[in-house]
Amino acid sequence: MKLQKFLTDDNAVSPVIGVILMVAITVILAAVIGTFVLGLGEQTETAPQASFGFDYNQSANTNLTITHESGQKISSDRLNITASTDITNQTGTPSAAGSLSWTDLDTGTEVDVKAGSSVTIKADSGTLNSETIRVVWTADSGSSSATLQKWSGPDA
Repeated sequence: MKLQKFLTDDNAVSPVIGVILMVAITVILAAVIGTFVLGLGEQTETAPQASFGFDYNQSANTNLTITHESGQKISSDRLNITASTDITNQTGTPSAAGSLSWTDLDTGTEVDVKAGSSVTIKADSGTLNSETIRVVWTADSGSSSATLQKWSGPDA
């Protein structure tokens, strides 16, 4: 057996395999750098942690009071109250396609919604008995949103 020749042979990888490995490394580096250059590596804003309570009063014009019970404070412009029917605030401001911001429902100016803050809604016509109401948070950029809490009427 030619053991001496085997121990002195320095050909380990063929040139074709070496070129393939170099191309693969180049492609991976280009993809990683391109992701960050194009902004695809940015972190998205996460939804705040907050708990909301609902108090439905069928005898008082079917009002639904939504109260921020605990958790992080949130800008009122970032919160929307949505429903499958048109809703209004206490002064009768109608919703656009079943959605009103917390700002529109409250003072009309942006405020921090924190524990104890509340708004009251009612159906534009009829009742909220068979409706589902959601408190929806939207990121500043508008690129992401999350439902923070959901309420379903007694007949929903």
